Amino acid sequence: MKRDRSKLVLGAVAYDAKVVTIWDGFLRWFEERSLPFDYVLYTNYERQVEGLFLGEHHVSWNSPLAWLQAERLAASERRVARAIAMRDTDQDLRSAILVRKDSAVNTIADLRDKRIGVGAWDSPQATILPMLHLAENGLDPERDAKIVHHDVLVGKHGDHIGGERDAVKALLAGTIDAACVLDANVLGFTRDGTVASGALRTLAVTEPFDHCNFTIVDGDDAPAGSIAKFTELLFSQDYSDPAVRPLMDLEGLKAWKPGRVERYAPLARAIDRFRTIEPWLKARTETTA
Repeated sequence: MKRDRSKLVLGAVAYDAKVVTIWDGFLRWFEERSLPFDYVLYTNYERQVEGLFLGEHHVSWNSPLAWLQAERLAASERRVARAIAMRDTDQDLRSAILVRKDSAVNTIADLRDKRIGVGAWDSPQATILPMLHLAENGLDPERDAKIVHHDVLVGKHGDHIGGERDAVKALLAGTIDAACVLDANVLGFTRDGTVASGALRTLAVTEPFDHCNFTIVDGDDAPAGSIAKFTELLFSQDYSDPAVRPLMDLEGLKAWKPGRVERYAPLARAIDRFRTIEPWLKARTETTA
């Protein structure tokens, strides 16, 4: 499948049915403002990253792990990946390690030989970054504890928070001793009734990290001026505008921000430590060698 050279084509992962509503709405909004636009959906981020390099689309809406996959695959081809935009809500996030309110676990050291629930194995927020936090604070999760994965929709990189919810339910049921989740999701789980207020407490939080971004790679054949037009229109979106506010609500933001990459450093350390993408990257580079 080759991308349409007359339109700017975006790649996104179909982690939820609302993705179609979001990008159908943005498609109409962009085209009404003279940006020919289309999108393609992928079942998983690995396929989406490959699709960007195979010429199936021009811009990827990437998870933080997919950003690092794209950045490193680009480097292997002596190209450069760039993060051109992200949501305001993608910046300075933290993950939390939760325990029950009455738990005797009060420090990370107390988790030695305990059962620690995480999300899907490829979730930065609910698995990879919390495991790094444990490792950098004296508890090797691969040796000193029992990691219990909740592998919901592997390939979606934790965008579907079902694995986090399952980990929290297991914690409440007492089948695990701690659960790792995105800090911002704790309030959501309280609001939707998954967790009673005050039932859990936060044992530790990770250092700040950034989440999704729009990724491009140099040497791309996007229609002339379309990337600049795309970012210009994104940054012009106003949350008070009733034409775009419902789409921004669905996508979980109030403003688009320029892309930045510094806050991906913790995840980069984590995937190096745990060799998270090593087999995937090796396979990709051998294929293109």
